[in-house]
Amino acid sequence: MGDEEHGDSLADQAAAWIPPWARHREPSTQPVEVPTTETATQPGGEDPSPGPTAAAATDAATPTPRKPATGGPPERGRPRQRVPSPPPAPLLDDAELRGALEAILLVVDEPVAETTLADVLAQPPERVREMLRTISTGYTAGGHGFELRRAAGGWRLYTRPEYAGYVERFVLDGQTVRLTQAALETLAVVSYKQPVTRSRISAIRGVNCDGVIRTLISRGLIEECGAEPDSGAHLYRTTTLFLEKLGLDSITDLPPLAPFLPDDVEDLADASR
Repeated sequence: MGDEEHGDSLADQAAAWIPPWARHREPSTQPVEVPTTETATQPGGEDPSPGPTAAAATDAATPTPRKPATGGPPERGRPRQRVPSPPPAPLLDDAELRGALEAILLVVDEPVAETTLADVLAQPPERVREMLRTISTGYTAGGHGFELRRAAGGWRLYTRPEYAGYVERFVLDGQTVRLTQAALETLAVVSYKQPVTRSRISAIRGVNCDGVIRTLISRGLIEECGAEPDSGAHLYRTTTLFLEKLGLDSITDLPPLAPFLPDDVEDLADASR
């Protein structure tokens, strides 16, 4: 290359030179390379490590496993966990069950039902019923002065009839309290017609029964049991004590009334109308 061409080349380079402080103001004319997610293979056969853009794309394409919620409601389709039921109460042996029943029966003041005893002792009702019968049979066979008897829908200890005279002598001290004939008649009307109003009792007996009814209530033999829907009058019925005194389990055990009625009862009923 001659001197002239070399001089022109230097002049051109000098004219095209841009100071460093002015270079950022000039727009770049070079094409910008856009990185791709594909990884090129180097000539040596080794794959280069992916760059930040490729790693981010790979992470975005990979699904992230969801953690199960801990505080929210259970997901649909999943079976709910069942709450374990409390363990059953342990069964008492025969000796302990017998002793527990005897202890309770000594302190009750009225017949207690088998279901109540079963609930208190947490034992099956069938086993309690069988043990009560065993105890009753044992008392009878042993010749005790008391017996376990079923009355008024429950069980209670009673003194034996053959020792009633001694018991009455001790309790009453020679004094006996008996119901009058009027009280017995009123009690019979209530027992067979219950629930019955006071006016109905007076109509059957033919006399006023207010005083007798108060006496029977004070003795605990009858009690109020609501009111009649039409008139609003008080209704009366017999009590548990009444069943105990007569040795009955329920009111259905009363003897039939027909054999005790007079032969001309129908004529008497027609005459009273």
